[in-house]
Amino acid sequence: METQFDIKELIKKGEIKNELEVERALIADRKLRILSKKDPSLKQLRSKLRDLIEKYESKNWSQDLKISNKRILESDVAESIAENERQFIQRRKDIILEKLKKIGLTQQDFGVLLGHKNKSYISELMNGVRPFSLRDIIVINRLLKIDLTKLVPTFLPQDERVKIRSSIKKIDNPNLKLSKEDFELV
Repeated sequence: METQFDIKELIKKGEIKNELEVERALIADRKLRILSKKDPSLKQLRSKLRDLIEKYESKNWSQDLKISNKRILESDVAESIAENERQFIQRRKDIILEKLKKIGLTQQDFGVLLGHKNKSYISELMNGVRPFSLRDIIVINRLLKIDLTKLVPTFLPQDERVKIRSSIKKIDNPNLKLSKEDFELV
């Protein structure tokens, strides 16, 4: 299961396959619009992303198609998950920036600590345009003393939650119980 959206991977794949991917792509498009003002090289990435979004929407949401209530619900759930991911990334960014400020480091210093020299690459990481690597997360956790739950999304998409609930029922072990909070989106 993907816990972080990677625009470059999506573009390399060449197509958006489901509602969650399109919702993530729409959020990434908005971020790229802002970031490309500071880094014009991101304009091409945004253009490719917009092409994929348009291709998906014309295929799956054209006026010629009869859109079912199930399809609308799927879209609403995907939008909710993508928005929760966006909020998580924003909170993570705020926490990291606050810690950096407290210890007197710049975002560029932060990039050096992580081994990334390109300033725009750090900006892409911080804004969720690219995912942090596991190594990055461990370094941030150790150096900045930020709890891992603040650095790694721990919520599960609806389809994953349904699968897990079903598996728990099949196993039927009284010692294996999850509360409603264990399956929260946030």
